[in-house]
Amino acid sequence: MPQEFKYEVVKNVAVLNEDKGGDKQFNIVKWGDLEPMYDIRRWKAGQPNKGLALTREEAEKLFDALKVELGK
Repeated sequence: MPQEFKYEVVKNVAVLNEDKGGDKQFNIVKWGDLEPMYDIRRWKAGQPNKGLALTREEAEKLFDALKVELGK
């Protein structure tokens, strides 16, 4: 039997894309007993699919890189 994992969407920040394959969302999610993380992934019927979870430090580095890449 597959192991069930616990998660809690602490905050819905933004829907990045909507399509029939599920919504790509940017949220703050608490996975199991870990601290809440910044999370970008596709959600279908309220269930998480593959995605990326970032600590605050990782999110800050990504933010800085995006500012440079996008020229802001």
